[in-house]
Amino acid sequence: MIRKIHSLEETQAFAQELAGLCKDTIITITLDGDLGAGKTTWTQSFGKALGVKTVINSPTFTILKSYKQANGQPFHHMDAYRLESMSQDLGFEDCFDEGITVVEWADFIRDQIPEDHISIRIEEGIDENRTVEIEGTGPVSKQIVGELE
Repeated sequence: MIRKIHSLEETQAFAQELAGLCKDTIITITLDGDLGAGKTTWTQSFGKALGVKTVINSPTFTILKSYKQANGQPFHHMDAYRLESMSQDLGFEDCFDEGITVVEWADFIRDQIPEDHISIRIEEGIDENRTVEIEGTGPVSKQIVGELE
C-alpha cells in the first residue's frame, strides 16, 4: 500500500491511525528511509498515540529505548543504524516478543526481525512531501495494514 503525505500534520495523523490499529497487539514495525525522511518524527507521534507520557527521542547512540504504553505494555524504539556490519545476535527477540517495537534502519538487523512485521519505507520528496510504502509480511501485520486501506 502506498500513501502520499504532504505535511507534518499528515505524518502525525498517519502515525496516530496506525497506533490505534496496533494497540493491544504484539507487533514489530520497521521504518526505513534516508536520513531526514521523518522516521523519528513518525515514531514520536506513534508512541504518543499509544499513550507514552515521556519524551521519545532518537536512540541512535543507545540503540534501544523502552517506554510504557497507556495499557502498561512496553513500547520499544530501536535505531539499528550503528549496528551496520555487526553479525552477532544481540538478543532483541525479547523486545519483539512483547508489546510494540519500532525499528529504524531495520535493514542492518534484517535477520533478527520477526517474519510477521509491518514494513514502512519513507521516501523524502520536496519540502514536507513524503511517499510512504506500507507492507504487512504475515497474518497479523497484513490484517492491520488491510485496515489502513
